[in-house]
Amino acid sequence: MSDDNVRLVQSLYAAFGRGEIGPIIKTMSPDVVWHVEGRRKDHPVAGTHRGANAVAQFFKTVEETQSADEFSPREFFAAQDRVFVLGRYRWTMKRSGKSVDTAFIHIFTVKGGKVTGFTEFTDTAQFAEAYRG
Repeated sequence: MSDDNVRLVQSLYAAFGRGEIGPIIKTMSPDVVWHVEGRRKDHPVAGTHRGANAVAQFFKTVEETQSADEFSPREFFAAQDRVFVLGRYRWTMKRSGKSVDTAFIHIFTVKGGKVTGFTEFTDTAQFAEAYRG
């Protein structure tokens, strides 16, 4: 199960790298809880997004507000129904032109081949500062 979960999560990063959000959304459970640590008033993708439609909107907002200069998931660890991903990314905020360069930890919960939860931890202060300009 753990290896299958890691492969599923790796396929999500590959789809994101190709700009294909549809395949990502198809892996979401209808009641998925997608959480990006931080306050939405500081950055529009922060906060909790509930349901596959909200996750689709999350990705639309990401595309509207920032562009990825680097997106590198580097290490994958599985434990029971969770996959932990350590990585690094650099983003440029479209409205300010400011950049973010930071590490991230992503935690996916996978049950029955579907993503039921996601949590992201990163340097939220950098995102808020870059977004505000």
